[in-house]
Amino acid sequence: MDTSTLVLLALLIMAIAGRSNLVAMASCILMAIKFSGMEEFVLPLLEKKGLKFGLLILMVYILMPVAKGEVSLKEVKYSFSTIPGLIALVGGALATHLNNEGLKLMKAMPEIIFGMTVGTILGTVFFRGIPCGPVMAAAVTAILLEIYAIF
Repeated sequence: MDTSTLVLLALLIMAIAGRSNLVAMASCILMAIKFSGMEEFVLPLLEKKGLKFGLLILMVYILMPVAKGEVSLKEVKYSFSTIPGLIALVGGALATHLNNEGLKLMKAMPEIIFGMTVGTILGTVFFRGIPCGPVMAAAVTAILLEIYAIF
């Protein structure tokens, strides 16, 4: 077994132990792709388009209340006319900037992805957190690395 398969297997075991279904499923899917012999075709495709597809699915889910008519015009106006609404707009803009920094970090230092994934599992198990996406984990890691570089 090669190193990448061992790492995916280790993540699978930790994910099952930590009840992180998404990490477990992702590990299984990637191992299935590797074992099927389709990795030369599928992995580059997932690497190129996977993030955008995943974000598309997430955005569809987030916008579901709008599509179902559960958000009124008054509530939309709230986002642009109140202090909490304006803070939410700034928070959204800041989050997208930080996620961009996280993506840059993952491309520059792909070796940190394993640690971030294990950290996500540990946070879920010990702090009863909700698993965040790897991009947000990388964004927080980028901030912490910036702080570390100062000291």
